[in-house]
Order: sequence, then C-alpha cells, then structure tokens
Amino acid sequence: MTVIRSALFAAGFVAATALLVFLLSPALLASRRAARRAGAVWGRVTIFLLRALAGIRHEVRGSLPPPGTIVAAKHQSAWETFVLAALLPDPVYVVKQELLRVPGVGWYFRRAGQIAVDRQGGASALRRMVQGAKAALENGAQVVVFPEGTRVAPGERRPYHPGIAALYRETGAAVVPVALNSGRHWSRRGFRMRPGTIRLEFLEPIPPGMDRRAFMSLLEQRIEEACRQIETDAGDARLR
Repeated sequence: MTVIRSALFAAGFVAATALLVFLLSPALLASRRAARRAGAVWGRVTIFLLRALAGIRHEVRGSLPPPGTIVAAKHQSAWETFVLAALLPDPVYVVKQELLRVPGVGWYFRRAGQIAVDRQGGASALRRMVQGAKAALENGAQVVVFPEGTRVAPGERRPYHPGIAALYRETGAAVVPVALNSGRHWSRRGFRMRPGTIRLEFLEPIPPGMDRRAFMSLLEQRIEEACRQIETDAGDARLR
C-alpha cells in the first residue's frame, strides 16, 4: 500500500507542478512578492496531495518567525521546502545555483529573488549570499537557510556550514532554529513515502551579537536536541 501511495503522490505532484507552472505564469511578470506567493500556492497544493494521496499530515509548534529574521532549518527531505513556503509570509531561500536552471520552476525561483549560491565559488559566493540576504531582510522577508547544506537522513549528522555564521554576523538579524522529522515520512531522495504525521517546531530565536563559535554551537545544539525530542514524542505517540 505504501508503494502505491508513493507512486500516486509522485504522479500527482509532477502533474500539479506542471499545471501550476502554466497557471501561475502571470506572476513571472509581476513583483517578486507575487512570485513568492506563487511558491506558497505550490506549497499548499503539495500539502494537500501529501494528505490525500500519501496519508501524510503535519503539525506545527512554536511561533512563526517575524519579518526580518533568518530561519535556519533542519533539512531531511523536500517536505520542508514546500511547507515553509506555505507557512511563512515572505520567505526567501538560500538555494544552490543549479536550481535556477531547472525549466519552469527555476524561472519562479529567479523571479522571486531566491538567493542562489555557487557552492564552488568560495569567498566571492559568500559575499554575494550575504548581500542578497541583507537586501531581503531589509525588505521584511524571512531568509530560509539549511545550515547542513544538503538533506540529511534522520539519525545522521553532517557539519553545519559556516555560511550561516556569516549571515548571522553580517546581517545582524536574529536566527530562528527549526527542528523537524520529515525524513521519517518522505525519503531524503525520491518519492518514497510513509504515512503519518510530520512535526515541525520553530524554536527560541537566537538574538544577534554572539561570537561565531558560541553561535554555531548553540544553533546546532538547539536543532539537534529538538529533533531528538520530536522523534521521542513521535515514538511515544505510536505506542499509545
């Protein structure tokens, strides 16, 4: 049954994405916020398909990050990219440069002002990322970044990249850590689904002004501890 549900969701997701790229195309000629709102529609449609076809629901804990903050999220699957787009009022993502070249979807990323990063670009790429983040934050957006730089399966650990520390230091913005367990229900790669409830939690913001080492340590500690607690709570819920 899980295989069938996964296949149904994959087919529905691809079809819906193609349709939305066409139907929402006027946003490409409008403002950047209009293009971001198109992303929110894509996120809501994906949430609906997950519930209807894959049996995956979600619950959100904590307060939504206010405008002008950096959102540093755990990255276990594609799920959080869609849900944060639907939840946040004006999100701007730090994304790998290759995504802007994807036909259709990449056009929206570019028009929405997503911050593209050349992961081989070194210091110059870091400077452009910081400049893009400053501009977005000054306009009241939330800058979404995945500190590990890639999707990481539940239970695995990857180092947190120094780019998040540069954003924190250079922008002077508060950082809101985000914990979740999406990888238990949507595989890190592909469309292998497992029915259930994904939990996402917005944690206590980290105020500006900490030194780099203390900030990185606190960010990782908060996210990883909260992810472990979410896993524990989910396990206890299954036993009841």
